[in-house]
Amino acid sequence: MAIRYWLGVVHRDHVRRAVSLGVAQLNHGSRDALRRMGESDGLVYYSPREYSPDGPLLRELTAIGRIADDSVYQAQDGDTGWRPWRRRVDYDLLATDAPIRPLVPVLDLSRNDPNWGYQLRKGLVELSRHDFEAMVAQMRATPPEPSRRVISGGDAAAGDLPSSGDRA
Repeated sequence: MAIRYWLGVVHRDHVRRAVSLGVAQLNHGSRDALRRMGESDGLVYYSPREYSPDGPLLRELTAIGRIADDSVYQAQDGDTGWRPWRRRVDYDLLATDAPIRPLVPVLDLSRNDPNWGYQLRKGLVELSRHDFEAMVAQMRATPPEPSRRVISGGDAAAGDLPSSGDRA
């Protein structure tokens, strides 16, 4: 099956939690969006706000990764009894948050549509490969702040740096 590319729309605080758990969770834990994705598909998170419901505006790309396998599973979230659906994701831990605004004129998603943001309300939008690669490049173009650098065993070569899929 061909690799597909996705843009998930999630507030940054939820993205941070998903990255720390090595999972994807979309549309308030709904199963349907996750079932559309397949193993090795690319995922980019776009965060309109820092946190929900009325956090400060952000409008940034906040994480990138690849779907790790074909399993969609239901998790137990603490003591609340809530059971969101999730997928395992191997995140690129070297990617940094990046504004989407500079990409708007060149993305297939947005360049010919002044109202391109309306489609983001679905929570998951399929992207072209061109758009995925442009977003990945944007997130890798900005050097990370010193407090956000990933350090693994000293001066590792770029190819040796960890992703969330690396398990000890």
